[in-house]
Amino acid sequence: MHTDNEIIKKYLNGDEKSLEILVGRFLKPVYSYVSKYVGDKDVAEDITQDVFLKAWKNLKKFDRKRSFKTWIFTIAKNSCIDYLRKKKSIPISSFDNEKGENIVADKMRDLAPLPDELFEIKNFSTSMSSAIKKLSLQYQKILYLRYSNNLKFKEIASELSEPLNTIKSRHRRAVLELKSLLPENY
Repeated sequence: MHTDNEIIKKYLNGDEKSLEILVGRFLKPVYSYVSKYVGDKDVAEDITQDVFLKAWKNLKKFDRKRSFKTWIFTIAKNSCIDYLRKKKSIPISSFDNEKGENIVADKMRDLAPLPDELFEIKNFSTSMSSAIKKLSLQYQKILYLRYSNNLKFKEIASELSEPLNTIKSRHRRAVLELKSLLPENY
C-alpha cells in the first residue's frame, strides 16, 4: 500500500490512475465529515465534489512535507464554512455589535485541530522530548529555562551564575544539536 505522498508523486509524474486511488481513499471520509458539518446530504455531495476539485487544481502547490489528509480536511472545513456563510438568510453582519465584533461568525470558526493534526502534534512532542533527553544536562537546563520558564538570556545567566555570552553560545549550540537530533521532517 502506497503512502499519500507516493500516490501524489506518481500522479504529478503523469500516472492518472493515482488520482483515482487518492480520491477513493478520501472520498467517503470527506463526504461524511462535510455531511455532518452542513447537515444536508445533497449539499454535502456538491461540497465534497468542490473539495476534490480544489485539491486537484492545487495539488502541484501541496507541500508534501505536510499530511495530505490534514490538507484535504482543511479544504473541506473551509468549503463548509463558505457554504454556511452564503446560505444564511440572515446576513451574518447583522450580528455585529457596536465594536464591529461578530460573535456568531467567531463561533462558526472551528479553531480546534483536526484529529490528524493532533496526531502530528503528539508525534512532534514525543520526538522533541526524546531528542532533548539526548542533549547534555547543561544544554537541557538552558533550553528548559528559556522555553519552559520563558526566561530571557540575562535571567538565565543570573540563575546559572554564568556570563551572558556563554549562555547565548550554549543556547545556540543546544538548538543546533537539537535540530540535528530531530527527524528530518521537523
